[in-house]
Formats: sequence, C-alpha cells, structure tokens
Amino acid sequence: MPEGDTVFLAGRKVDKALAGRVLTRTDFRHPALATTDLTGSTVLGVRTVGKHLLTRFSGGLSLHSHLKMDGSWEIYRPGSRWRHPGHHVRVVLEADGVQVVGFRVHDLELLPTDEESRLVGHLGPDLLDPQWTDEHEARAVAALEREPDRELGLALLDQRVMAGVGNLYKCEISFLLRVTPWTPVSDVDASRVVRLARKLLLANAWRHEQSTTGDRARGRRNWVYERSRQGCFRCGGRLRVETQGTGPRDLQARPTWFCPRCQSGPAPKAQRHRTAPGAR
Repeated sequence: MPEGDTVFLAGRKVDKALAGRVLTRTDFRHPALATTDLTGSTVLGVRTVGKHLLTRFSGGLSLHSHLKMDGSWEIYRPGSRWRHPGHHVRVVLEADGVQVVGFRVHDLELLPTDEESRLVGHLGPDLLDPQWTDEHEARAVAALEREPDRELGLALLDQRVMAGVGNLYKCEISFLLRVTPWTPVSDVDASRVVRLARKLLLANAWRHEQSTTGDRARGRRNWVYERSRQGCFRCGGRLRVETQGTGPRDLQARPTWFCPRCQSGPAPKAQRHRTAPGAR
C-alpha cells in the first residue's frame, strides 16, 4: 500500500492540474457513481489526509478515493493514449486542455464536503499536514503511549495513531531507532518516533524516489526495506525478513525487514528454508 508521501504527491499533481478549472467532462465508471455528472463544476482543490485523497468541487461536494495497492491518478492531454487499459479506469475528470484519470482507485464516494470527517475523522494526525503544530505531535505521542506493550511496527502502521506511515517507513523507522519492529512501544522514545516519521515523509513528499538513507541512487535508497539480496545498507550484513501482523486489527500480515546486527530487541524465531519476500 502506498505511503502517505506517495498519496500527498498524487494529490498535489491533481491539484495543480485541476484546481480553479471548470470541468468540461466527467466519467465515473463505478456502480455507485455511474449516473453522476459534475460537468460545469469548478474544482476547488485537493486535500490529502494520510492515505486518503479528497477532491473538492463547487456546490459543496468532495470525491473521496484511496489508492490501496494498485491505484493511481495520472495527468494527460485530452485525446492522449493512456498508459493503462480502459477497464482499469474508475473516473475521468476533464477540463480545458487537461484530463485527470483515476486508474484502479478504490473506495470512491461522493459526499458533502462538510462530511469529510465521516471518512477521515478517525485518523490520527496527518504527518504531512501543512498546518502541523506541537499539538499534532502531542496527540500522536499520546496515541503511541496509550498501548505501551504494543509492537512498534504495528503501532506505526495504525493510521489512528498517526496517518501516513506504511510498511516501508515502518521498517526504516525501526532501523533508524536501532530496534526491531517487534520492540514494545514502551522501549522507545515516542516523541522521537513521531518526529522521525514526519521527517522522513517530509523529505520525500515532493519526489517519486523515496529515500531514507539520503542517497537517491537505485539500490541505495533504503537501509533494510526490500534489501534481501544486497544486505544491510549500514553494515552489509545479511537481513532477516519475517511476517508481522496476524489479526483483523492489523489489517494483514506484512513482510518486515530488519538487520540482526544493527537492531536489537525481540523478533520471531528464524524459520529455515524460506524465500524472503522481495528476493529475486
């Protein structure tokens, strides 16, 4: 699932393409919205909250979408050839000289703008909120500390704690803290966790190549995430990858990379004769 910075960048692209423009054509290829026509509406702007994207229109309406694993928003000139097949299209928003296409976007819903909180109000502070304040940080810290025995990796993925962290940043934040993702929250500095998460997402919010090492060269962008073949970027040692998350609350099990040399703390018992996810 895309990280919050990926959704943020997608939102900024759509906003740049459509904000302030009057829609000349709309095409919703979704059962619940099949008869919807927003032609003549003005796009007021795009708001992102964690992994949720909200496009706002005149008339007090917002279109909610979620990228999940395979969704994307792409910009074209009207009449240009799409990079993906037409049956992947869920929505087309067109204005003079520009066409914005949502491919495989999920959870599409048109709702009153003043009801957006119904879909995103349960989320923790958005790490990329332009109006981020010390109060946002305090809320995220308090949410982390509320369950001191919870595994750090699972707490990081919980969007009710703070919105925007996905599996990549979960692994990388744990590495930079020098602890395994199975370490209890009580064993880390919650304030440092929140600040580090926000720092990493901010560093990558305006670019497509996500880097947590500061190096943007291919194969050198991450410390441990999906580095099964290369090994730890810091020490060069062999990495372990185990599954974290098993119950409905944790949404789904996630492959989790860590370095036994550089990171201390609990971890599942190593299993033999298994192929690590991401290995090729």
